[in-house]
Amino acid sequence: MAFDYKKEYKEFYLPKNKPALVTVPPMNFAVVRGKGNPNIEGGTYKQSISLLYGIAFTIKMSKKGAHRIAGYFDYVVPPLEGLWWQKDTDDIDYSRKEDFEWISMIRLPEFVTREEFAWAAAEASAKKNTDFSKVEFLTYDEGLCVQCMHIGPYDDEPATIEDMDAFAGEQGYVSDMDESRRHHEIYLSDVRKCKPENLKTVIRHPVKKVEAGYLTDTCLAAQDKFKVYMDYFGLEYTD
Repeated sequence: MAFDYKKEYKEFYLPKNKPALVTVPPMNFAVVRGKGNPNIEGGTYKQSISLLYGIAFTIKMSKKGAHRIAGYFDYVVPPLEGLWWQKDTDDIDYSRKEDFEWISMIRLPEFVTREEFAWAAAEASAKKNTDFSKVEFLTYDEGLCVQCMHIGPYDDEPATIEDMDAFAGEQGYVSDMDESRRHHEIYLSDVRKCKPENLKTVIRHPVKKVEAGYLTDTCLAAQDKFKVYMDYFGLEYTD
């Protein structure tokens, strides 16, 4: 029976629809980088998906060709994933899809080395007469995160993210997104066949433990801002 990453690693691919903490180990991916609205038909995002699956199935079906990959085992191609961000903000504004920057990605089995990945890219290019040079080999070390299963349209994700942020805060954690760890989505439903209200998407955000003094500093900053308003309206207060 083919190895299915979703079933074997349920903690990463099939979380409950309630936020939870998870530590994600380093994984290797085939990735394509791009920017712009992912909904544009024939756009760069749609093209990236075709490139990723071209590589993924070249590796999976290598068992039927002359090339033999050391350590190969039969497997189900893992789901499509994506890292998303917009410049100058840690938040995602879903009304500004044209400002999206993204990394589209599919997990690679552990037996796929950089050398075997290069073979797959060359093999896919030759067989499909398509340029696969945009597809990269990436090791992504995600670490400690809060994640949740989002059920529904992608534009409704902010409500789920709000729940994730609240849960993280209750557990003593804050967002830790930067250039190396981004807003992460794993797509478990086929958008071509599934109704928007039934779409299943794993949402994952990197977090870190609250540092000593963080909450105190935050409260003091809020207090100072409130004093500005009091002064403006001529209201008295005591320190």
